[in-house]
Amino acid sequence: MSEAMNDATNAQRDLIRRYIRQDIQSIAGYAIQDATGMTKLDAMENPFRLSPGLQAELGRRLGAVAINRYPTTCVADARAAIARYAGLPEGYDILLGNGSDELITMLSMVLALPGATVMAPVPTFVFYEMAAKQQGLKFVGVPMTAEFQLDMPAMLAAIAEHQPALIYLSYPNNPTANLLDDADVLAIIAATPGLVVMDEAYQPFASRSFIGRLTQHPNVLLMRTLSKFGLAGVRMGYLIGPKAMVAEIDKVRPPYNISVLNAEATLFAIEHADVFAQQAAQLREQRGLISAALAGLPGVKVFPSEANMVLVRFPDAHKTFEGMKARKVLVKNVSKMHPLLVNCLRLTVGTPPENALMLKAIQESL
Repeated sequence: MSEAMNDATNAQRDLIRRYIRQDIQSIAGYAIQDATGMTKLDAMENPFRLSPGLQAELGRRLGAVAINRYPTTCVADARAAIARYAGLPEGYDILLGNGSDELITMLSMVLALPGATVMAPVPTFVFYEMAAKQQGLKFVGVPMTAEFQLDMPAMLAAIAEHQPALIYLSYPNNPTANLLDDADVLAIIAATPGLVVMDEAYQPFASRSFIGRLTQHPNVLLMRTLSKFGLAGVRMGYLIGPKAMVAEIDKVRPPYNISVLNAEATLFAIEHADVFAQQAAQLREQRGLISAALAGLPGVKVFPSEANMVLVRFPDAHKTFEGMKARKVLVKNVSKMHPLLVNCLRLTVGTPPENALMLKAIQESL
């Protein structure tokens, strides 16, 4: 390296050291695995492509979008369509985000009071903690039970001690794929002084939803995404809550955060919701077949799933993960995310041929 390059590198390091927040320097970014050439079953994506006819229809619609204009009417149309699709309760409103991640960031921004705490049972979606810390909030993770249910004495004690401004309950939970016990959820809502966000990212694959009880609990917001619906590449999340609360959160929304292309693709998908519902039904069926096949393997524990993923504990998760990767099947090794996930891999439910490849790779890797 030349002397000039050394000087430039040192100057950049000095700028980072002096002007980038120390807490930001100390945390890691969100990691994404390289899936080039792999059967990709690591990110809970819908594996089904649109039919050629629907691809052509979507292409025509996107081609006609006024990309020379800022998004206005089309976003309002998408918002109204999502509200109808979700069954927006009276007196409630809906806020759109560039994926749920942006909504989580907005929540952290509006709740960033001095000394405020964000809480969640862990293990859970890692971005709850990341977004909180990015905004200078304290994050408290309360370990779940060994079967990934809420440890109620620990949760209630933590609520009493930290008085959280916000609690996230992933429903179903990521990466464990299970639904939380309803009585426990209601007890947490009653005990929480601040907001509770029910994150229903995997709602298309779950046997129940909280939306029918939303109006009974004024401190509860409901968050969903169209990523698991089948539009991971579109990046569209939505938050439902009382109008006054949504209006406050909307104040930190970036201008024009939803593009005209995202909005049009969302309208298209909701108009064809029956197609995506059929895909979800097939994925639920495949989930059952995968769980049954794995349950018969020696030393393997399959956890109950209400999502489009299955959490599995292997005798040696690292060995199994590397063996699958060598066979060009990529899943998520979550075994080091939390002590409760020791020797666990998270398997996304794919197409029948993809699932067959995955099961074969697992059997050969054990």
